[in-house]
Amino acid sequence: MKSLLAMFALTTALTLPGLAMARPVTLTTTLNDYGGDGAYLALYVTDASGAYVGSLWMAGGKSKYYRHLSDWYRATGGDTAQVNGITGASVGAGRTLEITLDLADALFEAGYTLHIDAAVEDMRDSPNEVSVPLTSEGAGTPVRGRRYISSFAYDM
Repeated sequence: MKSLLAMFALTTALTLPGLAMARPVTLTTTLNDYGGDGAYLALYVTDASGAYVGSLWMAGGKSKYYRHLSDWYRATGGDTAQVNGITGASVGAGRTLEITLDLADALFEAGYTLHIDAAVEDMRDSPNEVSVPLTSEGAGTPVRGRRYISSFAYDM
């Protein structure tokens, strides 16, 4: 019951804060050809004060590796209920992850930031690999990651 309530709270926070309208947003993450195993990626949102709001997507399904996504893990306490139902396979080097989610309009122009933590087995972890403010103006503008991500962009 607790995980059901947590999932409802997460869904409400990310898709309907303040009962706002939601819109489809496509998140496109392209990895560098770094020559290692598939990357685990945690895509999550923080508010204007830096407090964790919720998880959008987790690439990589084995929860034993989530601790390597250290900023996400610290924010959630490693709570797998945060990503229950929003996980997919890890993303291979040189590959692209493209997902479309409904995000509340209230997340844009309000100080919310989308973060991506990255980790690859037997390679260095990369917390806060990407950090972008959610703004209408930033839509469609690719940004470079720090280590594993070649580019990330969101489109509305």
